[in-house]
Amino acid sequence: MAIIPYTHDGFDAHLPLLIIGAGACGLVAALAAQEAGVELAVLERDALPRGSTAMSSGFIPAANTRFQHELGVTDSAEAMAEDIQKKNGFEADPAIVELLASQSGPTIEWLADQHGVPFELVEGFLYPGHRHLRMHATPRRTGEELMGALLNAAEAAGIDILTQARVVDLHVDSTQRIRGVTMERPDGSRESIGCDALVLACNGYGGNPELVARYLPTLKHALYYGHGGNQGDALLWGQEMGASTKDLGACQGHGSLATPHQTLISWALMMQGGVQVNIKGERFSNEHGGYSEQAAKVLAQPEQVAWNLYDARIHESAQAFEDYRNAQESGAVRSFSTLEEMATGLKLPLGALQPTFTQMQQHAEQLTADAFGRRFDPANLLKAPYYAIRVTGALFHTQGGLEVNRKARVLNTHGQALPNLFAAGGAARGVSGSNDSGYLSGNGLLSAVVLGAVAGKSAAELLHLKLSSAALP
Repeated sequence: MAIIPYTHDGFDAHLPLLIIGAGACGLVAALAAQEAGVELAVLERDALPRGSTAMSSGFIPAANTRFQHELGVTDSAEAMAEDIQKKNGFEADPAIVELLASQSGPTIEWLADQHGVPFELVEGFLYPGHRHLRMHATPRRTGEELMGALLNAAEAAGIDILTQARVVDLHVDSTQRIRGVTMERPDGSRESIGCDALVLACNGYGGNPELVARYLPTLKHALYYGHGGNQGDALLWGQEMGASTKDLGACQGHGSLATPHQTLISWALMMQGGVQVNIKGERFSNEHGGYSEQAAKVLAQPEQVAWNLYDARIHESAQAFEDYRNAQESGAVRSFSTLEEMATGLKLPLGALQPTFTQMQQHAEQLTADAFGRRFDPANLLKAPYYAIRVTGALFHTQGGLEVNRKARVLNTHGQALPNLFAAGGAARGVSGSNDSGYLSGNGLLSAVVLGAVAGKSAAELLHLKLSSAALP
C-alpha cells in the first residue's frame, strides 16, 4: 500500500469519481454524487459491503427532522451542536460540528424520501449527552438493516459497486492531485483506474494493532469489535501526501459487549436504570457518563469484565433491539428471582452486592448523587426479578483522521485543500475531541452519513467546475 508518483502511463479505465469503501459513508457519498450527475464507481475490498456500519446499532442523530416533529419533539441544529461540543470538551472543529448538525436533518429526510430508507425516531430514553430525542434508526434497530437499506438504494440508483477490489496504491502527481488508483483482486491480479476526484470513505485504523498501540495505548488490549478492513489506509495515504491529521487519540469504545458471545448490548439498559458491577459486586463508575469511555473503565476491572444488572421492566423494553434478542437467544441473558439468587448464580459476594443496591435506594429517596455523580430516579430503581449479562469493554472504531474543511476536502499541514481529495466518516477527523471520553452517541454514523453526503456533493461540484472551465473558449 503506497503513494505512487504519477507517470502518465495509461490506466485500464477512467471514471470522473472514485469512492473507496462501500459502508454507509461511501454509499451515501455515491448517492449524493450520482444525483448531481456524476459518473462514478465505489471500490469495496470485501465480497459483500458491510463495513463498521453493519456491526453498529445503526443509530444516526439528527436535529429538527419531520420524524421528531411528528412525535412532538422540538430540537434544533444549534442545540445538537452544543451537545456535541459539550461532550468533547469543545475540542472539535466548530465549523465541522455546525456543518454536521445543520445538515443532519436534511440528510436523514433526503435518504428517507428520495431513497426509501425507513427511518423512525427512537423513543423511550435519552442517550448520554443528548438533551432531546434525536436518534434515527431503521425498524429493527441494527446497522445491518441500515446497510441493507442503503445497498438497496444504491442498486435502485444504478450505482456501480466493485467488490473484492482492495485499493492498494494511489497515483499522485507533483501537485498532489490524485490521478487514479490501483486495486488488487483476491487472486493477486491488479487493475488501475484513473479518476478526476477521489473520496476516502474507508474508515479508520481500529483493526491495525500497531496504530492502536501508538495512538490509543489504553485500549491496545481491548477486544476490537469493528470491521477488520479498518487498517488505517486513509490515514497512512494522507500522511504520506502531507495531509493534516487531528485527534488521532479519539475513538468510540463501548463498555457493554456481551462476553464470550460478542454481541453488542444497548446502553439503553443503563439509561433506563441499569448498573454495572465488577466481580466483587461493586459499582465502579457513573454509568450515565457515556458508553465510549466506559470501555476503558470496564477493562480496568478484575478479569476485564463487568455484569450489567437490570430488571424485568428494562428487559421488556430491550426487546425492541434485535441485538438484545440475539443475545437472549445465545444464552447471554440470565434471570434471577431475588438478589440472593443473583449473587449465588453470578458468584458475586452478597455482602457487597446488597449494600450496592441499598445505596441506590437511599440516593433515590434522598435525591442525592452517589460518589460517582450519578442520580437515581425512584421510578427507575431496579426491582426483582433481576436480569444480568456478562460484558467486557471493546474498541469499536477510531474517531481521529484526516483534517477536512466544510466541503469535506482534505487539508494539508498548511491548511490548504488538496486538489481533488475528499474524506468522510472514519477516514476524516471526527467531532469527538481528542480521546475516548468525547464521543457523543451516534457521532460515528453522523460523520459517516452526513459528511459522506457532503463529500459526494462537493466532489460533484468540483467535477462540474472542471467541466465548465474546460468548456470555456
